[in-house]
Amino acid sequence: MEVTWMTKYIAEFIGTAILVILGNGAVANVDLKGTKGFASGWMTIAWGYGCGVMIPALMFGNVSGNHINPAFTLGLAVAKLFPWAHVAQYIVAQFLGAIVGQAILVMIYRPYYLQTTNSNHILGTFSTIDNVDDGNAATRGGAWLNGFLNEFVGSFVLFFGALALTKNFFGSELVGFITESLKQQAAQANIAETSTEFITALKQGTLNYTAGSLSVAHLALGFLVMTLVASLGGATGPALNPARDLGPRLLHAILPKSILGDSKADSKWWYAWVPVIAPVLAGIAAVATFKILFLK
Repeated sequence: MEVTWMTKYIAEFIGTAILVILGNGAVANVDLKGTKGFASGWMTIAWGYGCGVMIPALMFGNVSGNHINPAFTLGLAVAKLFPWAHVAQYIVAQFLGAIVGQAILVMIYRPYYLQTTNSNHILGTFSTIDNVDDGNAATRGGAWLNGFLNEFVGSFVLFFGALALTKNFFGSELVGFITESLKQQAAQANIAETSTEFITALKQGTLNYTAGSLSVAHLALGFLVMTLVASLGGATGPALNPARDLGPRLLHAILPKSILGDSKADSKWWYAWVPVIAPVLAGIAAVATFKILFLK
């Protein structure tokens, strides 16, 4: 399938919007007072984020690569696995997608924002904060350290796991062997170039048999995210994604109390660098590590 770069940018925009709608939407359903899912538990949130990554991956994995995460895009670019010429466009699409996805959530959940009296629950539907923070400036150092470790480790596992699942998936060696064998047979066959598209694709090397295995890999990626949220979520959330955190946080800061309710407090900008810098550093480290180990 021929895909233009503009189509890829659009896929990144839509995919990131879906991630935020499903992930932050699950948080809103659990944390905002009056919703049908109010106080339903952490696993509701874990499922929301897991499906928020899995579904766009199945939709757009063969279109844009389904980065939906600036840290992953930057990590791939630094490792020379993605062209720098398209990094800025991908990141802009991802941030815009996150903001639009969050705006849609606010429209849907506005009546419940107005009922909610816990300011952290309101902010939590937008962005992350480490639970070490108790609203006192004295706890900020601990929140920074704990949050950074949480975001870095979780992001490293996510990015390394994403590459391993999509590059080293079960059956990848057999798939490669079959594809190469068919290409050689097609090249040796005395068949006109104007014959079937199937034979032409084989000759040109553009046909492969990875679709089924990669679909399973994308399903597994969703379960990886769900498990990361369930396992590491007790500390920060976590974001694991600069766009998913910073874009909605910006919207939280802009929206007035008439929309988010009188209990809306500050956007905790003192913490905002953590879910941006930690995933970016983890993305660079994870992709580089995978490349050194498996893409020699």
